[in-house]
Amino acid sequence: MRAWIGMIGLLCAFGASAAPKIAVTDLAYEARVEEYIHQVSASNNFQASAYHASGASNYSEYESRTSYIEQTELRKFSGDIKGEILKSHQFQLVQGTPYTADAKGDVYDVIKRIKAGHFKGADYVLFGTLSDIDFTQDINALDHTNSYSAVLGLTLVADFSLINTRTYEITSAFTAMGEGQDTKLVSSRDVRVSLNRPRVVKEVSKALGEDVARQLAEQLGGGYQEPGQPVLRNNLPRDEAPKILR
Repeated sequence: MRAWIGMIGLLCAFGASAAPKIAVTDLAYEARVEEYIHQVSASNNFQASAYHASGASNYSEYESRTSYIEQTELRKFSGDIKGEILKSHQFQLVQGTPYTADAKGDVYDVIKRIKAGHFKGADYVLFGTLSDIDFTQDINALDHTNSYSAVLGLTLVADFSLINTRTYEITSAFTAMGEGQDTKLVSSRDVRVSLNRPRVVKEVSKALGEDVARQLAEQLGGGYQEPGQPVLRNNLPRDEAPKILR
């Protein structure tokens, strides 16, 4: 009997120290979409008989320009954020409901999405919004050589807020950045070179994830620990342990 009580107490102790559950959103952003429509319609009607001939032509032209704001989420960069957060052992991860084109609400209204149950089971939501994303491609001459370097680079900047799903309090807020590039040597400016875009995106995703995890640790864990060092626990409230009736 004592052995069973000891086992239950051990399980309760584990439950008391369980890390808070967090849902990580994809990066929210909006873009202006412009549409141009130009339609031309022309037709000829010709009739002939033994006595006379007649004809008529119809011509119409329609032109329209429209623009609207499209809201969505960028889904390529949240995987490494989740992976780095798991490595830190500060949180448990739960999957939230992604924002889709059919959604009628504002992608930036994360409080409304929390109230609507899009992040069930989460104690906190790490909400990220895209601030800037910039692809660059250059060919640069190398000093004292006849060669050139072809460079494809990508920089991504995003703002993050850690939001309590019960009180809607912002527990942590910061800006994170990821950078990556692919470089190849070429013999001429005019040569056609294929640079590795997927690898650049992968590097940016990993760098962004590491920056997010580092800043979360700094703000919640009392300081950032170098890889291989003991991880500092966060200062957020733990899940409550179940009570045992005796």
